[in-house]
Amino acid sequence: MTVTVLAILETDFRPEFSLGKIMNERLKNAARELQVVHLKSLEALGKRDDDLVVYISYNPKYKIRWRVVNDVPKSIDDQVASICGDLGYIQWKTAVVNVFKGNE
Repeated sequence: MTVTVLAILETDFRPEFSLGKIMNERLKNAARELQVVHLKSLEALGKRDDDLVVYISYNPKYKIRWRVVNDVPKSIDDQVASICGDLGYIQWKTAVVNVFKGNE
C-alpha cells in the first residue's frame, strides 16, 4: 500500500505572516513524520497498488487535524485514527470531500 500524507496549508483562517510561516513548516514536518515514521507499517498491508491518502491541516485553534480522503478498509481507517489520536491530532470533520477552495 502506498501511504501519502499531505499538509494542507490553505485554511479557513489566516495567521500573521511570521506565525504562518512557522506553522506551515511545522505542519510540513508533521506530515513527513506521520508518513515516514508513524504510518510506515501500513505500507505492508493491502495490495501493492492500494493507496492511503491523509490530509492534515490546522483547525482555528491551531490544533493539527487529520482526515483520510480516499476509500480504504475500515481497519485501515481505524489504525490511522488510533495513530493520529496517539499523536494528539483531532479528526477533521467536514461535510464535503473537496476541502480546497475554488478561484473566487
